[in-house]
Amino acid sequence: MNTTKKIAASALLASATALFGLQTAQAAIPIQHWTQPSGAQVFLVQSPAIPMLDVQLDFDAGSRRNPAAQAGLAEATALMAGKGIAARGAEPALDENQIGQAWADLGASLAGSASHDRMSFALRTLTDEHLLHQSVQLAARQLGEPSWPAGVWQRERERLSAALKDARTRPGTVAALTFEKAVFASHPYGQETTPETLAHIDVADMRALYAAAVAPCRAKVSLVGAVTRAQADQIVTQLLARLPPGGSDCAPLPPVAEVAPLAAPVDQRIAFESAQAHVLIGQPGYKRSDPAYFAMLVGNHILGGGGFTSRLTEQVREQRGLSYSVYSYFMPGLHAGAFTIGLQTRPDQTEQALTVARKVLRDFVEGGPTEAELKAAKDNLTGGFALRIDANRKLLDNVANIAWHGLPLDYLDRWTERVQQVTAADIRTAFQRVLQPQRMVTVVVGGK
Repeated sequence: MNTTKKIAASALLASATALFGLQTAQAAIPIQHWTQPSGAQVFLVQSPAIPMLDVQLDFDAGSRRNPAAQAGLAEATALMAGKGIAARGAEPALDENQIGQAWADLGASLAGSASHDRMSFALRTLTDEHLLHQSVQLAARQLGEPSWPAGVWQRERERLSAALKDARTRPGTVAALTFEKAVFASHPYGQETTPETLAHIDVADMRALYAAAVAPCRAKVSLVGAVTRAQADQIVTQLLARLPPGGSDCAPLPPVAEVAPLAAPVDQRIAFESAQAHVLIGQPGYKRSDPAYFAMLVGNHILGGGGFTSRLTEQVREQRGLSYSVYSYFMPGLHAGAFTIGLQTRPDQTEQALTVARKVLRDFVEGGPTEAELKAAKDNLTGGFALRIDANRKLLDNVANIAWHGLPLDYLDRWTERVQQVTAADIRTAFQRVLQPQRMVTVVVGGK
């Protein structure tokens, strides 16, 4: 067994021990925060029990920044940033295969992705001094000097286009795309990436987006692992050192319009040869900054987010057998994300399932939860809180969420307290403000 594998095996054993400790005792999770001279904001949770480090770098370069004719640009940029490193001085260029081999040799990884709101880069490495140093150096090169190989993009574009065409043959994909377009209209959240929009993207567009948004002064960097504050500060400095500074003033990026509320109900039925009809009901929900976030969280757990204990499951599945699974959820972001009710049913039962689901929603918005439902939801949510932070990666996701949305640093420490403070009246007030059951998008894909 080589040195890297031995260290990784030790880290895995330590990880298992640490996870057991997290599940048996919930202690405070101190988050340290500071701003570097470059403007980068750093958020650190020290986790010395596991000799590993997880880092996430977030930038305001998600799909909400995509031009309509170039839907998929942010996602393509995050992908292609890891497909080649340009030469610099005595440092040779690396192609995608050489990059992959270098990360494998280190037992580490760096992956890019893009969501609606942000472009993210996730680094995972062991904290052995030699391996950590090399991993940070390689990550800094990959972040700061992507080579944007045009030939690789041509190949990836063809691969992505083929995957998109294949996905369009499945009813679930058709339903989701139709639903998002109806809920968000012209807002970037509702954009659909197609072979046609990918054809309008070239590496020059990726360079331009990357140069405009991926700069130290715009970075929010979250770290969880076995490093000190001084080490974390040095690591972040190294990771961002090769990026363009973003200008002396790092002026704010152009604002993005808010999601418009629905003016009227929308009902779309799409014929599809499938055994099940895919049903989605919803509308724009709320922004993550909404002060009623916890009321919406607990309320949705009762409505359709709590699995077999939810009202939707009780009425649609248990009492009537109309669907094996039915659910609801909110997706709040920098803008109002979608509220969604989803289910699958036999095509001949579609109207009955729609009638029941709509009535459950209407009754919940009008009357709110019972005290028994509220207590059960609180017990379930608070009892499962440890599972939200029982691994470095999960904890990092939470810290990055705090960083991105500007939440209080004691957010995780007070999470169960905030859940317990929610009242039935809070839920009823929040749901009546956010949702209008008479103005919903309904999409059905399946049947004639």
